[in-house]
Amino acid sequence: MIPNIPFISVILPCYNEEAILETNLIKIIKYLESKNDQYQWEIVIINDGSRDNTGTIADNFEKKYSYVRVIHHPTNLNLGNALKTGFKNAKGDIIVVMDIDLSYSVDHIEKMVDKMIETRSDIVIASPYMKGGKVTDVPFGRKVMSRWVNRFMRVAAQDKFHTYTGMVRAYRKDFIQTVNLKTKDYEINPEILYKAMILRARIYEIPAHLDWTEQNKYTDKRTSSMRVLRGFFSGIMSSFIFRPYIFFLAIGAFLMLLSMYELIWLLFDTLSNMSLHPEINKSFSISLALQFRKNPQSFVVGGITFIAAIQFLSLGFLSLQSKRYFEELFHLGSSLKKQNQKIIDL
Repeated sequence: MIPNIPFISVILPCYNEEAILETNLIKIIKYLESKNDQYQWEIVIINDGSRDNTGTIADNFEKKYSYVRVIHHPTNLNLGNALKTGFKNAKGDIIVVMDIDLSYSVDHIEKMVDKMIETRSDIVIASPYMKGGKVTDVPFGRKVMSRWVNRFMRVAAQDKFHTYTGMVRAYRKDFIQTVNLKTKDYEINPEILYKAMILRARIYEIPAHLDWTEQNKYTDKRTSSMRVLRGFFSGIMSSFIFRPYIFFLAIGAFLMLLSMYELIWLLFDTLSNMSLHPEINKSFSISLALQFRKNPQSFVVGGITFIAAIQFLSLGFLSLQSKRYFEELFHLGSSLKKQNQKIIDL
C-alpha cells in the first residue's frame, strides 16, 4: 500500500443489470486506472440476487481484475441490505457508492473524495438539486416527485440539505461502519443522514449532474428501476423520521386556530345578546343556551375541532419526548459499538 494516498472502495449495488453492467464497469475501471497516482482503489460489486446474467458478468470481471470483488446475495434483499453488505466488506478508508447506471458520471468519484479529504467530513452527498447542480432527461413525473420529496425532507430535517434520497455519496469508513442501520430498501439513504445528524457527523454536499440520457436507452431492458410512486410515498414516510413531532404540532396548531376562531365568535355573539336583549337578565348561561339553539352546529364543530387539536398537540409533545429518548439511546449504543470495534481491531 502506497503511503499518503487515499484508499477508496467503490460500492456498486446491482440487481438485474446485465444490459449495462459490462459497458459501465469498463468505464469505471478505465476512470479509476487514470487516477492511480491519486488513489488506491477497489471495486466491490454487490449482486443482489439477480435473476439474469448479472452475477456471471460480475464474476468474469473478478477473475480478470484483482481489484474487483463480487459478493452475491442468494436472493434479492433490496438496496438497504446491499449497501450494508458493501459497507461491511469494504477495505478502503473512503467508501464511494455509485449507481451502476452511471446516471451520475464517474468523475463524481473524484469530486466527492476530494471534498471529503478537504473538509475531513464523514459524508459527502452528490446533490443535483443544490445550486450548481443539474438534472438532464429525467422523466418529468419522476423529476417532480423527487424534487418535492427532497424539499419535504428539507422542511422536516433539523440539518438542511438539498438531497436526502440520493444514493451516490462518499462515506468515511470509520464512521459508516459504526452506524447501526435497520432499513432494508431505498429508505436507507435518508436513514443514514438522520442517524448521522444524531451523531453530529460532518456532512457536506457537492453540486452534481443527474443525467438519464444513456439510462433512457435501457429503460425497457432493466428491471431494477425504482417504481416512481413507491419511491415517492416511501420518501414522504421517511420524512417523519427526522422530526415527527412537527407534523403533529403543525396539525394541532392549525386545528386550534380553527376552533379558537369558532369559539371566540360564539363568545362574542353570546355577550352581544346579553347587551342587546335586556330580558336575558344579564345571565351568561341563558344567553349561551339561546346561542346554542340558534347555531348548534357551531358548538359541535368548535368543540370537536378543539378536542382534536388537543389530541394532536399531545401527540406532538409525546413524539418529541420519544425522539429525544431514541436519540440518546442511539448515541449511547453507537459509542459502545465504536469502542467494541476498537477493541476487536486491537
